[in-house]
Amino acid sequence: MMRRYVLLSLCFLGILALGLAGIAQQSATEAPAGFDTPSLAQNQGSQSASNGLPEPPGDTFALDQQRFEQTHDAGSGLGPIFNARACAECHQNPVSGAASQFTEVRVGHLDANGNFVNPTVLINDGANTIAGRSIINDRALCPQAQEHVPVTENIRALRAVLSALGDGFVEAIDDNTLLAIANNQPNQSEGRIHGEAIEVPVLEAPGQTRVGRFGWKDQHSSLLSFIGDAYLNEMGVTNRLRPKDVTTVCKTTKDIEDTPDNLGLADIDHFAQFLRGTKVPPRDTALAAGSDAQAGQELFSHMGCAICHVSTIVTAPAGVTINGGTFTVPAALGDKIIHPFSDFLLHDVETGDGIVQAGPRDTANKMRTAALWGLRMRPRYMHDLKSLTLEDAIRRHGGEAEHVVRRFRDLDQARKQQLFTFLNSL
Repeated sequence: MMRRYVLLSLCFLGILALGLAGIAQQSATEAPAGFDTPSLAQNQGSQSASNGLPEPPGDTFALDQQRFEQTHDAGSGLGPIFNARACAECHQNPVSGAASQFTEVRVGHLDANGNFVNPTVLINDGANTIAGRSIINDRALCPQAQEHVPVTENIRALRAVLSALGDGFVEAIDDNTLLAIANNQPNQSEGRIHGEAIEVPVLEAPGQTRVGRFGWKDQHSSLLSFIGDAYLNEMGVTNRLRPKDVTTVCKTTKDIEDTPDNLGLADIDHFAQFLRGTKVPPRDTALAAGSDAQAGQELFSHMGCAICHVSTIVTAPAGVTINGGTFTVPAALGDKIIHPFSDFLLHDVETGDGIVQAGPRDTANKMRTAALWGLRMRPRYMHDLKSLTLEDAIRRHGGEAEHVVRRFRDLDQARKQQLFTFLNSL
C-alpha cells in the first residue's frame, strides 16, 4: 500500500512538474531571428532591424551600428598595438556583429609548478615590455611598438572571432539555467560529460561576479564587460572599464580615449546597445524542413552531441536584474526561447589551448562549447579555425566527447550526410 502511495505521489509530482514546465514554456516566445544588420558603406544601419530593444533617449539602433562599424586611426585612440580598426572589421560575415575568418594569437608558458603564466613581451628593441596578458597583437602604429611572440612562450594558440549576433539573449540567460545544465550533464552521459561554469567579475559592477558565457574561456559574463575588454585588447582604445593602454610607445592620445558623446553614451555603450539589439542567427528553414535535416537532428541528439550543444534555452523573465545590478532584462530579451546549440560551459574535448584566463587552473585545456547557430556561414571550424570540413571538426573531439565521436565513426555515409545536412541548416 505504501509503495503504491509513493508511486502515485511521484506520478502526481511528475505531472505537476510537466504542467509547470508547460506553463513556463507557454509564457515564453521565440526570439526573433534574422541576418538583419547589413554592412553598408553609405548610411550605415539604414537597412537594419533590431529585436525591439528599447533605446536610450536620442539614440537609435542605426546610430549604434554606425559606431560599431566606425573605423579608428591614431588620432581617435587606435593602438598603439591592435588587431583591427573597427569592431565590424572582425565581426562581419554575413552582416555586422557576426563572425569572420580572423583569428587572434594567444601565448604563454608554465612555471615550475605547472601554473600558466602570461608572457612578458619585449618591444622597442627591448627598451619596453608588455606583460600581464596572453594576447599578442598583430598590428601596431609604429615599428617600435610591434609585438612578436617570445621564444620562451611554448604555449601558442589561435582564437577565432566569435559571432556576437543574439548575444543579448545569451546575456539574459539566468545563471541558474546554466548551472542546471552543467549539473545534469553527468547524468545524461554516464558521467563522461561535465561542463564547468566559472564565476567571473562584472567589470561595470566592481566586486560583483556572474557565471561567464562570453569568449572562448568564458572570461566575461556581461556584454559591456566583454566589449570594454575587447575595445582595449583588440583595438587599443581605452575606456572606463579598461582605462589604461598596455604601452605608451608611439601613443599619441590621452587616456581615457572613449568618452561620452552628446547623448551621454560612450562607444562601448553604443556597442552594447547594438549587440543587445541584434536578432539571433536564423536557420535555413527550407533545408531544415527536409527529411534529411530532420533525420540528422535526431542523430545529433541520439549520438549525444546535444548534451553540450543544447538546442533550446529560455532566457530569464523580463524585469530580472543581472550583471551585478547594472542591467534589467527588457521585454525584448526576457522570456525568449533561443536555439544556440551551446551550453556556454567549459569542456575538455582535447582541443584546448593550454591557456588560463579567468578560471581556475583546471580550465587550461577547456574551451567554451561553440554555439552552432549560424554555422552555415562558417567555412572553417573549431576555436582555431583549423578544421576545414564538418567531419574533421567532429573527429577532432575527444576527452569528454570521445564516446560521441565513436558513435559518429560507426555511422554509414548516408547517415553522416544526414547529420551534415542538419548542421548546414543551422
